[in-house]
Amino acid sequence: MVIRKRRVTTLVAILATATVLSACAPRVAVRGNLPREEHLSKIVIGEQSREEVAEILGTPSTQGVFDEKIWYYISRKTEKFAFFDEKIVDQQVVAIYFDDKNLVQAVQRYTKDDLREIGMVERETPTVGNELSVIEQLLGNLGRFGRPSAE
Repeated sequence: MVIRKRRVTTLVAILATATVLSACAPRVAVRGNLPREEHLSKIVIGEQSREEVAEILGTPSTQGVFDEKIWYYISRKTEKFAFFDEKIVDQQVVAIYFDDKNLVQAVQRYTKDDLREIGMVERETPTVGNELSVIEQLLGNLGRFGRPSAE
């Protein structure tokens, strides 16, 4: 009986240790669409249109927000340990710039070192209407449920 209790206690301790250690293992995520080097070498500045670039590289990850003449192909690798914030391990961006004739004007590469932090605005957008407390919301819903509809 004592030996059995020790085995159970040892097994529980091993499982608890394994659980704790597995929570410390990093979760790695790779996301994005980065063109391969042999495909990028096929892009000729001043000669290829958007359609030709799309045939060679595929559709971009995103386009410029304020200028649709820029295509971005983005790949990002992140790590996250347990409950800590996610950390960017690697990021690669290939930007294809097009001119007014929709021909390739330039191909630019950016890495994690080119990242810039952008501060978020902390103010809130006001909404119209009443702000109800939790009690007002609960009391306001009394009697609304369980009645057949009047259709």
